Amino acid sequence: MINLSVCMIVKNEEEVLARALKCVQSIADEIIVVDTGSTDNTQKIALDFGAKVYDFEWCDDFSKARNFSFSKATGDYILWLDADDVIPINEQEKILTLKSRLGENFSPNVIMCHYVVETDEQERPTFYYFRERIVKNGIGLTWSEPIHECITPFGHIERLDIKIFHKKIHPSTPKRNLNIYRKMEREKLPFSPRALYYYGRELHYNGIYKKSISILNKFLNSDGWVENKIDACSILAQNYLILNNFENAKNSLTRAFSYDAPRNKTCCELGQIFKKQKEYETAIFWFTTALHAQNSTSGWIEEKYSALVPYIELCVCYFFLGKKEKAKQYHLLAKSINPTEPAVLYNNQFFE
Repeated sequence: MINLSVCMIVKNEEEVLARALKCVQSIADEIIVVDTGSTDNTQKIALDFGAKVYDFEWCDDFSKARNFSFSKATGDYILWLDADDVIPINEQEKILTLKSRLGENFSPNVIMCHYVVETDEQERPTFYYFRERIVKNGIGLTWSEPIHECITPFGHIERLDIKIFHKKIHPSTPKRNLNIYRKMEREKLPFSPRALYYYGRELHYNGIYKKSISILNKFLNSDGWVENKIDACSILAQNYLILNNFENAKNSLTRAFSYDAPRNKTCCELGQIFKKQKEYETAIFWFTTALHAQNSTSGWIEEKYSALVPYIELCVCYFFLGKKEKAKQYHLLAKSINPTEPAVLYNNQFFE
């Protein structure tokens, strides 16, 4: 069986670190914890779990910190983890099984796992995507990008049904990411297509909508990843809606169709604009299309747009068209998927 190093970068994570480290006790042969300036009990907790702890002076660059953590790993493979990540027991067992398989006859460079960032009330994944999670050590796989850092995979890549859950307790430091991008801008540092996408997203999150539009359009004219381009169209539409520019919002969403087959989320977002404009027949067309459109297979997977959201929205549209029985049919379909969804509970009370 191969040796597996778990690498983490942390800062003031005393509330969640023990939870994460308990998850890797059975699977890690070595735990590397790189501290970027904690002032709480983070380092003590890490040491109590037998981790090797190293200090790293923070320099507004997550990739440099993660690459430093990788440089300390001695295992055959490295699994990276954030302090607020959780690996359930059944997923730990999958990793143990994977460790027993890895060797001469099965030695991928990169193993992509599902990163679950949202769940429903029953802890079922509702928003997740593949991430490069376990990588072969010593073959030159390194992190890039100062924020929203990533490893560019090469060679043999495996996608496995292993889920790691992101269980954030507190929101990220306000404006941290935005300030790093602004610093890059002031210093006239080059922006990769990925950086342009995330900069535009951060501008949107911080209410700087017109500049977000400018940066995202610049990104869309670059050689960026298709999945990011489709999401950039969605963010552009949100910006335009906030600025009450409905036509540009719709044009931004239909632009996404030029990058790949229509996604169910994009169709739902178009339907919601037409519903807001009280064009219910057109809205119904887009919500119905969403039921038959594809979800992403390599990017973000948001389960609710494949059925739950279209059913709820079709219920509303048919109700306002006076077709109450058909509205109730779609309500019951939505209820069969998630009876505790707030909109479903509201509609249930209404129909009763």
